[in-house]
Order: sequence, then structure tokens, then C-alpha cells
Amino acid sequence: MTKSQLLEKLATSADITKKQADQLITALVDTACKSVKKGEPVKIPGLGILRLRKMKARMGRNPQTGEAIKIPARKKVGFTVSKTFKDSVLGAKR
Repeated sequence: MTKSQLLEKLATSADITKKQADQLITALVDTACKSVKKGEPVKIPGLGILRLRKMKARMGRNPQTGEAIKIPARKKVGFTVSKTFKDSVLGAKR
């Protein structure tokens, strides 16, 4: 789904204009980005949680030469899908 298709669906279902839907999406993304950057997790009910994850430094291997290399510590953004979203897309496990 493209951004324009998403805006169309949001505008139709929320009975707002496409411009208002675009402003809403932009505000949501900006707020989530700022919060995650501060280290605060962002919970979107029914969708999931965005959070900042700290990866420790570790040893790895160059796949071409087999040489051991040190991989430095870094931060990355993680997303955990909510159970309700997962169940609605994949179906409940039996």
C-alpha cells in the first residue's frame, strides 16, 4: 500500500480530508521518532511497540575470508507486533 492509498483509506474511514490525514500521519511519525530517539517506547494499540534497542559489541566473521572482525556496539530500532494484530493477520494458533 502506498502513502496515497493509505491517505485515501484514512480520509474515507475517518471522514476527513486527505490533507488532514496526511498531517495526522506526519504528526504520528514525528512524535514516534522523537520519543524513540529519547529511549521511550511507543505503543500503538492494536499494532505494536516501537523501541530503541542497544546491541552489544561482538565478534563476527568476514564471510569471504573467514577473518574474525569486531562488530562495535550500536543502537537500532525494534518493532514488536501486538498479539491481536498477529492473530488477525495470521489466524489464532490452535
